[in-house]
Amino acid sequence: MSAITVRVPAKVNLQLAVGPLREDGYHDLVNVFHAVSLFDEVTAAEPLDGDLSAAPLGVRVEGDLTGEVPVSDDNLAVRAARALAERAGRSYRADLLIRKSIPVAGGMAGGSADAAAALVACNELWGLGLPLEDLMEIAADIGSDVPFALLGGTAVGTGRGERLAPLETAGVFHWVFALADGGLSTPRVYGECDRLREEAGVAAPTPAVNEALLAALREGDAEALGQALSNDLQPAALALRPSLARTLAAGREHGALGAIVSGSGPTCAFLAESAERAYELAALIKDVDGCRSVVTASGPVPGATVAG
Repeated sequence: MSAITVRVPAKVNLQLAVGPLREDGYHDLVNVFHAVSLFDEVTAAEPLDGDLSAAPLGVRVEGDLTGEVPVSDDNLAVRAARALAERAGRSYRADLLIRKSIPVAGGMAGGSADAAAALVACNELWGLGLPLEDLMEIAADIGSDVPFALLGGTAVGTGRGERLAPLETAGVFHWVFALADGGLSTPRVYGECDRLREEAGVAAPTPAVNEALLAALREGDAEALGQALSNDLQPAALALRPSLARTLAAGREHGALGAIVSGSGPTCAFLAESAERAYELAALIKDVDGCRSVVTASGPVPGATVAG
């Protein structure tokens, strides 16, 4: 095959419990991931014949806010493809085209999703035939959120988030995502979380999964799920971007079952009782100050998948 396209979803964190800072610079986490129907597409193609001047792994980006996505060796998709080639013990070439719909630096793991898609696409393009278990191992070395983008669905992540266990989920949940102007740096948000705890004299708790949230997922109970949403990084995100508080308040005021900052932010996620209510809620909050745009989505959905 001369080109492979893989579609990969965004994620929202239903629970993000952040433990103490570890010696390796990471935090112990309990991270309940939920894949939603906002997708990036990554196409891996063989370079044009005779184009020997091209980089072994080139990358181009199309879509919204593409100027904020690196098109160098720092791009996570490029790093993923290189790691896959090293795992196979051979040298490979590929051109990667990333079509962005997942918010950039929005707390929805867009870069990690692209890395996962690149692993799947290059595995197919190069005919490696590596199983999912091998791709998951490579993914964990690239970033904490990359393994979940391969798996999809709903899962709890432990360690720094890379050790995954799928969760039983009934039904479909409907979401509205309010996208903010500009992004937030994930390391900066974690640093602010540590600073706020130190300032308040609060020791970081040992993270534990919320049993009420797991029950809501098993039963497909959107109202109970909305009440159980939690994110230990939310106070830090609000401290760094106070306008997010207005967005969250607007969603609650207009009937969201739950309102939360997604991951490290600044995207705000709202749970709605139905697809119709999600569309209505999106229309009501789209003009809130600081909200660049809104999108609706549903979940759970599968992880990185070769496009048919």
